[in-house]
This record gives sequence, structure tokens and C-alpha cells, in this order.
Amino acid sequence: MIVLLAVMALVLLWALVSDRLTRWRITAPIAFVVAGAALAGGADPVLTLDFDTHIFQRGVELVLAIMLFVDATEAKTYERLEKPTVEYRLLGLALPASVGLATVFGAALFPGTNWWLLAVAALVVMPMDLAPVLNLLKDERLPWRVRAALNIEGGFNDGLISPLFVFCVANVVGHGGDSFGDLVVNALQGVALAALVGTVLGLGVSWLVRRSHEADWSNPHVLRLVALALPFLAYSGAVLIEGNGFVAAFVTGMCYARTAQGLGRDHLDLVHDASHLMAIAAWFAFGKLVADEFSHGVELAVVLYGILALTVARYLPVVLSLAGTDFTWTERNVMGWLGPRGVTSIVFAVLAYVELGEQDASLVLKLTGSTVLLSVVLHGVTVEPIARRLARRAVITDRRTAGGD
Repeated sequence: MIVLLAVMALVLLWALVSDRLTRWRITAPIAFVVAGAALAGGADPVLTLDFDTHIFQRGVELVLAIMLFVDATEAKTYERLEKPTVEYRLLGLALPASVGLATVFGAALFPGTNWWLLAVAALVVMPMDLAPVLNLLKDERLPWRVRAALNIEGGFNDGLISPLFVFCVANVVGHGGDSFGDLVVNALQGVALAALVGTVLGLGVSWLVRRSHEADWSNPHVLRLVALALPFLAYSGAVLIEGNGFVAAFVTGMCYARTAQGLGRDHLDLVHDASHLMAIAAWFAFGKLVADEFSHGVELAVVLYGILALTVARYLPVVLSLAGTDFTWTERNVMGWLGPRGVTSIVFAVLAYVELGEQDASLVLKLTGSTVLLSVVLHGVTVEPIARRLARRAVITDRRTAGGD
């Protein structure tokens, strides 16, 4: 209860001074990571967080479930783009290649490490998340298609990663002595059951909401509670029948997206706010984990892994996957660089911490900590210069076009 009181008090304080701190480049992720490290980290912390409890594990899983739901519902926002955003290339080509490269880099930097564990680490650190640079989505100096492609990628990559993450973790810990074939069957069965739950729940609730709205049985303001309840229902329903709760929440969001958009822009505000609040709590917990893991120093290999994950493993697959598209070379470079890591990686890392043995969990947490902290700094510092450069190029292009006319 004391931890909850402290975190909510910090949220209150942040809400009061957020704009002022943001002007000093102190974002919510930075503020709450520092707060978590200062208050809950170290050998004699002010606040005690117990990550080994069943309640904590379920809480973290629900954070990811609600994030997946929110991300899935946002896809419909970009349906009316005049040109494709090539999200299929980013998700179908670049993402698998990035995970593969990160796994190979892990094997080179940490020889002798279990390949399944290296895959878990890669799946944790490679999904991009715009949380550390949310202002990017509103910055009109960046081309609309670039922002749309990055937002769709950030929304869908964690949904694609989650079943693979669960499968690789199961191979590391060897659940019940099951064979590889048994784990594959269990994973596929979990995804199938989750897809069924998500589809039935998403489409069924969509129909009920539309009928209720049309019959004036309820109003859009109250119906926002539906969007808040859905990810929890999807996750819980799938888990009860031994399905993948993350996939269920994601599929539910996809099926509910059209109805959500039809009820107005503010229909999803409540679930968005809840997702943001839970993300802040995840940053706080991450600060405690990072402080504990890095209390005795940081290995050079861990830092190198973070740098490679943010640069080579992200940049090359993205740029190569966009070959042959009508994105300019500058836009491809921007999309290759702008792959920030945030809450998605943190939640996956905390889940890995709960599931894996102490030594394996420590490695994943160190690699995640290095990658996310470097991302917060590097991407936070470079977004503004990139936006200014693109704005200048746009002005030059417009002048040339006007001169040609």
C-alpha cells in the first residue's frame, strides 16, 4: 500500500509540473526511472517492491494486455492515407531480421549463452515503442507517412512478438520437461484459442455497443467504459481456457477498432489514460530493476549490445526492407534511426525476470536496461535536430518546385 501511495503521489506531482520539466528535456520515462532507482533501488531502499509475487506478475501482464489493445485500436486512424505506409515490410521483413541480428550479436558478445535465452533478449529489446518520444507523432515537420508508419509499427510489433516471447521463455525454463514439439503445439494452441476469444469478444461487443448507441440505451461518454473493460476481459478469458492473453487482447482491439473510431475521438480516451498510468508504474519498476542490476557497474559487452541493438540491428533491416518503395532516402534513414525502445521492452523484461532463473533474468535485465536507457538519451536528443533538418529540406523542395513552375 505504501508503494501505491508513493507512486500515485509522484503521478500527481508529475501532472502538476510536466510541461515545465519537459521544456528541460525531462520526460515522464526519465523522471519515473530516476524515481524508481532512488526510492526502490539499492541495498537499503526507501520503498520495497516484491517482484516475486503472483499478484505482481499478473499486474505486469495486464499492463501489456491493455497496451496491446490500445495499439491495435489505433490502426484504423491511418486507413485513409493516400499512399501505403509499408507497415507490412517493416513488420514482415525488418522486424524478424532485426530480432535475428540482435540474437547473433548476443551470441558474439556473450559466447556460450543459451540460444533460446539470446532469442528472449532479442525479442525483449527489439520491439520499438514511441513512448520516449511521443511528441514525434504530433511534429508536423516530419512527413505524415513517416509518422504513420512508425506508429503502426510500434503498435503491431509487440502483438507479433508476444507469442514468440512466451514460446522462447518456455524453451529456456523447460516447462514440465515438455519436448520442443510439445512446446510448439502448446504455443500454437494458445494463439488459436486467444484469436478465437479475441475475435468473438471484439466483434460481439462491437455489435452490442452499436445496437446500444443506435437505440439510445447509452451514450458515447458512458460507453468509454466498454473500451476500458475489454482488454481485461480478453486477457482473463483467454487465460482461463489456457490461451495467450496478450494475443487475445491484441485481436480484440483489432476487431473493436472500427466501432471505437465510429463513436468519436474521445471514446478511447479513458483506456488511453489508464494505459499511460500503468506505463508510468512500469517505468518506476524499471528504475528499481536497473539500479539493482547496475549497482556493481556496467560491463562493456552490455553497453555494446545496446548500441548494436539501437543502430545496426534496427537500421539495416529497416532501410533494406524499404528498398523499391517511394520513400526518399532521407525518409528511410529517419525511419531506420527512429526506433526508440520503451514500455514494451520494460514489460517484457519484467515478465522475463519473473519467469527465468536468477542468472538468466539478470542478463536479460542488463541488456534491456542498457538498450532502453541509451534509447531514451539518444533518441530524445536527436528527434529535434532530425525534425529541423526535414523541415529545411521541405522548404528547399517547395522553393525548387515553385521555381520550376
